[in-house]
Amino acid sequence: MAAAMALVRGVRFGSYSIGRSRSLIFNSLQRRGIAACVDPSIGLTDEQKEFQKVAFDFAANEMAPHMAEWDQKEIFPVEAMRKAAQLGFGGIYVNPDVGGSGLSRLDTSIIFEALSTGCVSTTAYISIHNMCAWMIDTFGNNEQREKFCPDLCSMQKFASYCLTEPGSGSDAASLLTSAKLQGDHYILNGSKAFISGGGDTDVYVVMCRTGEKGPKGISCVVVEKGTAGLSFGKKEKKVGWNSQPTRAVIFEDCAVPVTNRLGAEGEGFSIAMKGLNGGRINIASCSLGAAHASVLLARDHMCVRKQFGETLSNSQFLQFKLAEMATKLVASRLLVRQAAVALQEGRPDAVSLCSMAKLFVTDECFAICNQALQIHGGYGYLKDYAVQQYVRDIRVHQILEGNDFFSSWFSSKIS
Repeated sequence: MAAAMALVRGVRFGSYSIGRSRSLIFNSLQRRGIAACVDPSIGLTDEQKEFQKVAFDFAANEMAPHMAEWDQKEIFPVEAMRKAAQLGFGGIYVNPDVGGSGLSRLDTSIIFEALSTGCVSTTAYISIHNMCAWMIDTFGNNEQREKFCPDLCSMQKFASYCLTEPGSGSDAASLLTSAKLQGDHYILNGSKAFISGGGDTDVYVVMCRTGEKGPKGISCVVVEKGTAGLSFGKKEKKVGWNSQPTRAVIFEDCAVPVTNRLGAEGEGFSIAMKGLNGGRINIASCSLGAAHASVLLARDHMCVRKQFGETLSNSQFLQFKLAEMATKLVASRLLVRQAAVALQEGRPDAVSLCSMAKLFVTDECFAICNQALQIHGGYGYLKDYAVQQYVRDIRVHQILEGNDFFSSWFSSKIS
């Protein structure tokens, strides 16, 4: 009996402690202001704060006012993205000698988080474009770098990443698109699915099979729009990410010069995975921006919406919810930034941290946005309110960029 009573007291005390912690968090949010508590500039250098402000200003002035229209009319905002490129956002971590900004992975994460507050869908495409430009810059020879990177960094041309196929998603090593060598060209046959920018972009970084089954038989080639044998499927109708077109990319006896191959034959899978390590940080950073914006929207709604004669901000239940959202946001940001630093430094734990960040942050940030919508009640379900678009746009972040790669990595470690 004594043991049982002690257990009950422990449970009660534990519940009290959790409630007390939430109360302390919310009191801090009220005292300092929630914006200060979740401030994404905390811990940054003065230089990082400067380009973060540039990105936030661009998001507020050039993206947020058009976010709903781009979504509803499915507009690919080419001119807005070219304005972003003028600020250096077209090749953020591409080397300066070919037009890039030469910034670090942490710098990149900071920028994508800020831009995403203005439009998640557009920022997510910009992140994919940056990944493609980095792959050409990193694995291409000087001729390839000079041919493709300057136009990509200025966003005079746009890029798409072509890995996923109808029959191979997370199991990327089983891809079937073939590339048969004929003279000084590869003849490509096959198709890629769910390609962001497909049909509207100019440069396609394509993983194709030049050899044996499995990852060692995969190579990476750059296919330019207008190449004979390259065509596109219908524009997909999506729940979110509507400011970027998504189509199948189809190759039918598509002749691509051998000089467009990045790296050696058989290195394509490694190139693809190295691109995705950064891609996972990028997409997690886009999730952070949506979550940050949603926390502030929820706060503002709670301060003006009245029920039972008082504003929602006086509800302890909703105070606790907001405190939990803020806590998840700050914890998620710390993990993303740790992974970004690890990748930049080439640390042994970089791949696992990138996977952890993608797994954890996309889940937690979707939960934050979804809770923000719930706090809005029925209004949150209306397209007049931005919170619903954040929810729709980041839902796919839990799916793409390798939803099973972390479990695959973990299994390989324990087997």
